[in-house]
Amino acid sequence: MTQRNGHRRSKSLDNGLAVRAAAARALAPVITGKGSLNSLDDHQVVARDRGLFKELCYGSCRALCRLEALAGKLLDKPFKARDADVQALLLVGIYQLLYLRIPAHAAVGETAGAARLLNKAWATRVLNGCLRRLQREATALQAEVDKDPAVALLHPKWWLKAFRQAWPEDWRAICEANNHPGPMTLRVNRRHGDREMYLDRLDAPGLQARLCPHAPDGLTLDAPCDVDALPGFREGRVSVQDEAAQLAAVLLGPVIAPRPGARVLDACCAPGGKTAHLLELFDIEMQAIDSDDGRLARVEDTLSRLGLVADLAHGDATGRDWWDGTAYDAILLDAPCSGSGVIRRHPDIKRLRRPSDIARLAELQARLLDNLWPLLAPGGTLLYATCSVLPEENADQVAAFLERTPEAEVTTPQGVAWGRQAGAGRQLLPTVDSHDGFFYARLRKRAA
Repeated sequence: MTQRNGHRRSKSLDNGLAVRAAAARALAPVITGKGSLNSLDDHQVVARDRGLFKELCYGSCRALCRLEALAGKLLDKPFKARDADVQALLLVGIYQLLYLRIPAHAAVGETAGAARLLNKAWATRVLNGCLRRLQREATALQAEVDKDPAVALLHPKWWLKAFRQAWPEDWRAICEANNHPGPMTLRVNRRHGDREMYLDRLDAPGLQARLCPHAPDGLTLDAPCDVDALPGFREGRVSVQDEAAQLAAVLLGPVIAPRPGARVLDACCAPGGKTAHLLELFDIEMQAIDSDDGRLARVEDTLSRLGLVADLAHGDATGRDWWDGTAYDAILLDAPCSGSGVIRRHPDIKRLRRPSDIARLAELQARLLDNLWPLLAPGGTLLYATCSVLPEENADQVAAFLERTPEAEVTTPQGVAWGRQAGAGRQLLPTVDSHDGFFYARLRKRAA
């Protein structure tokens, strides 16, 4: 019996070490700029540790500027480049001590011990010493590093400058929203009933939610949960989609609802949420393309779960080799962008984006607009969307397009309760406990 209990304690400890080592391995490519959290696989840890694993990875990315500044104060000299995983493990340890309700002895002991699982037992003593010093001097060390606004606001300096220039009255609120995890918002499939009916179903498993104020199919959960806990998820009754993203269907609805069988293109469709939403609501002929086969497979999986059908194809929307020559009544261009409006859901963006990326992305967006516009039938509508808050990708981008495209007219609604006017479009800024940052501009091609 004693032996079995000892084995059980050892196994528990190993799990504590394993989840921290796994988080360090996942973070190392991010802090070195060589990878992202997009393909994070939580199945590398035991089921009971998956929540902690994700929190360590995403939370450490949100606070990365601050964690790195503190690590610099704690280390006598930086780790070598080949020891990025040990550096990541130190950041994970600091994050636990300052941001999580994990007993300090566990945060220190199991983080330091996890170095052995990285085959770097020599780092155990270094990590232990750094984390114990942080315990003793946390208040003073935090006050020292927080003198730097980039550290205190958890954003690299260039991001702060970009937000301040774009939104001088709102840049701090944008940073605050970016530093909180986004809420879990649902989109109810109206083919199976409205959101009020689904809200009643949520009471059964004890889930609490509130109606989204702007998206008519949206519900925001009070606390996130596993999708398998959602009634009818596997049967296609509900999907996970932010409220701001759901507004694409609201804006295209008046254009395509009166035209049964309208021919619609979703030009950069992955991961498929907007494609599916339009198909749930309207009788349309949908073609959806994306240049990434892996992401296109996710769209196929989404449509299969929801029982929806679209013409899916691999295609680069800067070219036309995928087009059959028949014009579209409506085009949705959810363009590749900086992701500056969804940093809270993808906090590694803070590290992985570079200032030079913005001009490169703006050039790509312009090419997409110019290539797709001729595919639109006279009288048709193109909805331009990004999950960005930067004018270069949004209001300025659309203004330049309008200047070189005289047959385009703006039909973006301005008398709506969401967002704010931004040139020819509407801009939503990320909001704590509410929607992500998003931009929309609706453009109509004048009939000849």
